Amino acid sequence: MSNPPRLLARLLALIAAISMAVQPVQAQSILRDAETEALLRDMAAPLVEAAGLEPQNVDIVMINNPSINAFVAGGQVVYIHSGLIDAADTANEVQGVIAHELGHITGGHIIRSSEGISKAGNISILSMILGAAAVLAGASEAGLGVIAAGQQAAIGRFLAFSRVQESSADAAGATYLSRAGISGRGSLEFFGKLQNLEFRYGRSQADEATFSRTHPLSGDRIAVLRDTYEADPAWNAPDDPELQRRFERVKAKLFGYQSEPRRTLQRYPETRTDTPARYARAYAYHKDALVNKALAEAEELLASDPDDPYFLELKGQVLLESGRPQDALIPLRKATKLSRSEPLIASMFGHALIATEDKTHFEEAEHVLRTAVARDRYNPFAWYQLGVVYAASGDMPRARLASAEQQIMRRQYDLAIRSAQVAEAGLPEGSPDWIRAQDIGLQARAELEQLRDRR
Repeated sequence: MSNPPRLLARLLALIAAISMAVQPVQAQSILRDAETEALLRDMAAPLVEAAGLEPQNVDIVMINNPSINAFVAGGQVVYIHSGLIDAADTANEVQGVIAHELGHITGGHIIRSSEGISKAGNISILSMILGAAAVLAGASEAGLGVIAAGQQAAIGRFLAFSRVQESSADAAGATYLSRAGISGRGSLEFFGKLQNLEFRYGRSQADEATFSRTHPLSGDRIAVLRDTYEADPAWNAPDDPELQRRFERVKAKLFGYQSEPRRTLQRYPETRTDTPARYARAYAYHKDALVNKALAEAEELLASDPDDPYFLELKGQVLLESGRPQDALIPLRKATKLSRSEPLIASMFGHALIATEDKTHFEEAEHVLRTAVARDRYNPFAWYQLGVVYAASGDMPRARLASAEQQIMRRQYDLAIRSAQVAEAGLPEGSPDWIRAQDIGLQARAELEQLRDRR
């Protein structure tokens, strides 16, 4: 004999599980590196212009995730997984991905996704009401069938909506590549990689399999885009050799930073003496606490280009994180100067100045760190270091303001409110810092209200 309340509970649990599939993307770990960010900006710049967007309003953000993925999640921000950089062989392949994601931005797809979710949700809610009524009336099997069919229809409608958006972004991306004079070869090559992954994981390539996918089959996308790309005047345009050189460096750097040292040395053995290999091995040795070997690789890189700020940053990082902050000052000071106070490099230099525990360095550290946060406010590490400097000099209101800055970025809203209140009470009324403390308090309270509303 069936138990209607029990079946209803199971069905409601099923509905809740299904609804989780269409929740917004959750916050992920952001990977920041000055050289990588500069490369991504330069790779994206001609495509952003071709898309008719303002370069200063578009950000390319690296996510520390080994999967092969990229996405947009509101605003004009393209998120790229580090695994995508590792899977790509050329800068041109990554540019194809960026062009596609810009297509989502210009198409307003994140905003319009609410339409697809809403329409799918209407089907789902109606089927739940009808099915629940049937269950409570005693027709439990019929009720189960109604709800299951309704959920299938809802999911199918949302996935169809998603596939239309993906096809639209493919077409827009092809247009932006063409306008920028960039070949679509890399785009097709990357889709080929995705198709090989589908084969490897046994994902059906049959037409009926498309129903259960958020994206069209890679083979179908290749077939549609090949004619477009091959007919484009930019099809035979050569890849930018400078971008490719920089891409190979960054790819090796990220691999050395993220992978187990053993894997890094397998891919970049000591027999290789090119720049990417030395870059990767330097990070592998550093992770294994082989300081001398890491420094030896950094010195070889600097021998090839003594004024490369990123090679200097590498040497300074190895020294600083190996407990030698005083030795790290020379390369990091030079890297900061050569990079025109690039915020991430300057933040590391400021950290090294503080880590010496020599109070005579603190005035320079404050100047360096204030410059860094003025150019990049979204740098919690720099704010933390600046707070240390303020506290050491006895300026507790500004130390608490620096704490509030990093807490609001870390979504520690209650702490941010308390820190902002203490800062506001101790700062000169009407000063820029006093106004900023008020702004942080208001922002934190608004975020807390939104969190309560979602519950």
